[in-house]
Amino acid sequence: MTFRTEQEAFWAGDFGDAYIERNKGEKLITSNMILFGKILRSAPGVRSVVELGCNIGLNLQALNRIDPEIALHAYEINARAVERARALGIAEIHHQSVLEEIPADRTYDLAFTKGVLIHIHPEELTRVYDNLHALSRRYIMVCESFNPTPVTVNYRGNTDRLFKRDFAGELIDRFGLRLVDYGFVYRRDNYFPQDDTNWFLLEKPL
Repeated sequence: MTFRTEQEAFWAGDFGDAYIERNKGEKLITSNMILFGKILRSAPGVRSVVELGCNIGLNLQALNRIDPEIALHAYEINARAVERARALGIAEIHHQSVLEEIPADRTYDLAFTKGVLIHIHPEELTRVYDNLHALSRRYIMVCESFNPTPVTVNYRGNTDRLFKRDFAGELIDRFGLRLVDYGFVYRRDNYFPQDDTNWFLLEKPL
């Protein structure tokens, strides 16, 4: 696989492999079920979902447990994560960078990212935005670290690996999307924590 950016190589390599071992387990899946339960209540009629950057499939497992009838698809850059996600047998997993153009010969009721846009080089973000928009039949959801202005944050001793900004606002402005719902999940939530993340559910104009 050929990479456009240092960030892609970073996540496809040893750091991405180590991330798999740090982020797994039933507690994370349960927290994701609570999160996606809230999101899906504001997005009636979702029967198909595509995730850009699924890692080992924790979000996909949560969605499958909420409703096993939802058709799940995903794209992931790390080969080991792809193997783990495919082994679940609940989704069609593509081994591909989300910076590459993804054919939109099939669209989905919901296209989303969770903890992915923050790791994309800012100059390449519009490529992922375009994929999300092209793959979505109706809804787009981004669950990422928010900042009203773009900032770069040191990430586990690495520079230029984590970027915060108003991803949802940029999507709204780029495609004329409608804000449906949004929320925040605190890392110190007593029962269902997330990593201080903001989620935004957007809808294409009818």
